Amino acid sequence: MRIGLYTLTSPLHNEEAVNAASAAFVSAIEAEAGFTFDFKGADFKDYGSHDLELIYVRTGGTEGLFKEVYGKLDGKIHILTSGKSNSLAASMEILSFLNQQGRSGEIIHGSIGYIAERIGILARVEAARKRLNGTRLGIIGEPSDWLISSMPDRQAAEEKLGITLVDIPISEFMDEYDRVPADYNLAGPVRNEFNTNAPQSLHKYADGAFRIYAALKGLVARHNLSGLTLRCFDLLDLLGNTGCLALAMLNAEGIPSGCEGDVPALISMAVGNALTGVSGFQANPSRIDPEKGEMLFAHCTIPLNMISRYSFNTHFESGIGIAISGDIPSGDVTIFKLSGDLKRSFCCEAELLKCQSEKDLCRTQAVLKLKGSQEERKEICKEYFLKRPIGNHHIIFPGSQKSLFEEFCRL
Repeated sequence: MRIGLYTLTSPLHNEEAVNAASAAFVSAIEAEAGFTFDFKGADFKDYGSHDLELIYVRTGGTEGLFKEVYGKLDGKIHILTSGKSNSLAASMEILSFLNQQGRSGEIIHGSIGYIAERIGILARVEAARKRLNGTRLGIIGEPSDWLISSMPDRQAAEEKLGITLVDIPISEFMDEYDRVPADYNLAGPVRNEFNTNAPQSLHKYADGAFRIYAALKGLVARHNLSGLTLRCFDLLDLLGNTGCLALAMLNAEGIPSGCEGDVPALISMAVGNALTGVSGFQANPSRIDPEKGEMLFAHCTIPLNMISRYSFNTHFESGIGIAISGDIPSGDVTIFKLSGDLKRSFCCEAELLKCQSEKDLCRTQAVLKLKGSQEERKEICKEYFLKRPIGNHHIIFPGSQKSLFEEFCRL
C-alpha cells in the first residue's frame, strides 16, 4: 500500500519541536501498522497519486493553510492528528468547513493502535476502489432462468464502482472452445493432480474440462476482462461437461469467476477480491439452524487457493463433469453479498466449524457458526436469511473482514 502523508503546520510554532514530536508520532504508527508513509510534507503537487492520502494537521492555526489547498484535493479528505499543539481543534474546524462545502472527510485520532488499524482499512478500501474503477466483467450467456431476483443494475455498477458489464453470447464461448486443442494442458499442475488422484470414472471428462478453462481464458484476453460469470448449466447439453473446475482455477489466478450467470454474486466476488486478494467461495445456504446460528453452505466449485486440500467429483445435480470438493481451513470467515442495484449489502462474520461431504449436496460443503451472542445469531438468521435475503448465492471470504467490507460499502 502506498500512503501519502502531507502536512499542515502553523509558522507560529517552533519548527524543531514540531518535527521532533511528529517524527515520534509517525514512527509509532508505522511500527504498529507495518507500513511506511510516503512523506510529502507541505508539497501537495502529487496529491491523489497514492492508494490513500492523509493530511497530517500538526498544529493549531492551520485552518487558513488548508483553505488555500482544499480546492485542489479530490475525494474524501482524511485528516490525521496527534492532538498536540491544538491540532485536534484545528482539525475539527477544517472538517466543519469541508462539511459546509458539501465535501466529506474524517478525522483519524485516538490511540496508536486505533489510528494504525483505521489507516490500514482506509488504505485497503481506497486501493480496492481504484482497482475496480475501469474493470470489465463478462457475462457469458444470460443469467440462469431461476435467478429471478438477481438482475444487475448496469448503470449503478458503472457509476458507483466503475465496473462495465460485457455481454458475451454462449455461441462465442463455443467458438473459442472449438479452437482449443483437444489435449490442452496435459502437463499443467492441476492436470497432474487430476491424473494422479481423480477417480478413473472422471477421466473421460478431463480433456473437455480443461478446454473449458482455456476457452474462458481466451475470452478474458479478447475482451480484456477482469472477471466473468458463466451460464454453466448450458454446458451440460452443449458439451456434456461442466465449468466447475475451470472456475476454480480462474479464481485461484485472481480472476473472479462465478456460476450460473449470477451478476450480483460476481460483483460481490470482484469487490472482495479487490479488498482481500481472494475471489471468495460462491455458495448456496443449504441449511440454517436459527436457534444455534449455524449454517451449511455448498457449491460445486471453490477457488483452489482458498482450500487446504481438494478432491475431484462429479457435478452434483447432473452427475457428470468435474467438480471440486474442497476443505476450507477452520477459523474465521466473512459472508458478503451486494444486491444487483447496489442499494443493499449484507456482511457478517462467522467461524468455519468443519467441511463435510454429504452425497446429496453440492461438493464443497462448509458448516459455519455466525459470530455474536445466541440472540444476535438468531436475529441474523431469522431477519436476514429467512426474511430479507439478497438472492440465494453468498460469497464467503477467509478471515474476519467485516469492518473492511462495511467501510467499502459506506462509500
